[in-house]
Amino acid sequence: MIKSLVGGVIAATAFVMLSSSAIAGPEVVKGPAAEPDCFAPWAADTQFFKYPKKDGPYRIALANGYIANTWRIQMIQTAKAYAAQPDVAKKLKEFKVVSTGEDVPAQISAINNFIDSGFDAIVVNAQNPTAFGPVIKRAKEAGVILVAFDNILDTKDAINVNVDQKGLGELWGKWLVSHVPNGGKVLEVRGVAGTSVDTDRHNGIHEVLDGSGKKWEVTEVVGKWDDGVAQKATADAIATSGPFDGITGQGGDTGIVQAMIDAKHPFVPFGGETENGFRKFCAAHAADGLKCSSAGTGPAQVAVAIKTAIAALEGNVVPQSVKLPLAIVEDPNFKAGQDFFPDQSDNFFVGNSFPTCGINFTAQEIMGQTKENK
Repeated sequence: MIKSLVGGVIAATAFVMLSSSAIAGPEVVKGPAAEPDCFAPWAADTQFFKYPKKDGPYRIALANGYIANTWRIQMIQTAKAYAAQPDVAKKLKEFKVVSTGEDVPAQISAINNFIDSGFDAIVVNAQNPTAFGPVIKRAKEAGVILVAFDNILDTKDAINVNVDQKGLGELWGKWLVSHVPNGGKVLEVRGVAGTSVDTDRHNGIHEVLDGSGKKWEVTEVVGKWDDGVAQKATADAIATSGPFDGITGQGGDTGIVQAMIDAKHPFVPFGGETENGFRKFCAAHAADGLKCSSAGTGPAQVAVAIKTAIAALEGNVVPQSVKLPLAIVEDPNFKAGQDFFPDQSDNFFVGNSFPTCGINFTAQEIMGQTKENK
């Protein structure tokens, strides 16, 4: 009886120790990060993490949500292209991709499945920043590294990789303020409702407009960062609320300009994303009044997220929140072959590289991949 009791106490103690170790998560350490030029901390008070080192090769999964636009499709293709690069592929035992659409519970279920299947790390483009609390806790308890990018997670228990999305909205707002000197009517074409990117960009635009001292009348429509959806939403807005003195679009900007052309709407100042087709229009019609600020972040964000996950698995120091640079080109500086590519697809996002991270892709590398789950 005593022997049995002692054995039970030892087993229970060991279980508690193991559980406590897992729940403790990474060690908080001093910076800088292992690759400071790539893994730049978001702010001066950003914490630095050091996870227990694991031996590779690793099993890493990408849990994507929304897929029905060109940025997300190119993002999936970029993830596969990055995982296929020889220096990366040798570190991966398995790379799995799942896209679950706009269904938040389905995305959470996919992450849970990856945890249950023993994946070492999961990168996620989250449909909602606040709905993932329980699965974040599960990942931490299981010792699975969770890296969110683009649409990030509202937590300190996962790594976030992103550009300053609110700052991007502020940039577009400032472009309109400086190019529409007397204020006026603005069309704002938003992204996917409920995502952190849409909310942050929207808030940035409106803080600048509201603080400008000018009078603005803003018509908001939903374009879902998609050319077709944005084109129809813009056409409807022009018909019911136009004409406009300025436009800002979070994506689908090639479709927005096409709707202006179809409706014979005058070209006006435009703050938009980095689609190749949009930049073609900006260069071609600058003299006609289409004065553009084209800024954003390429889908290669996903490659930085995967790189961050691998670095963390290898026991390297990484920031809890990684800040990436924006890709910005503004009128009159659109140069063919550098800022846009006349012979490439309109749907291709330009600026899809992060040189400070050693991440550069050709259009051929990316377009050779598929968007399907694998």
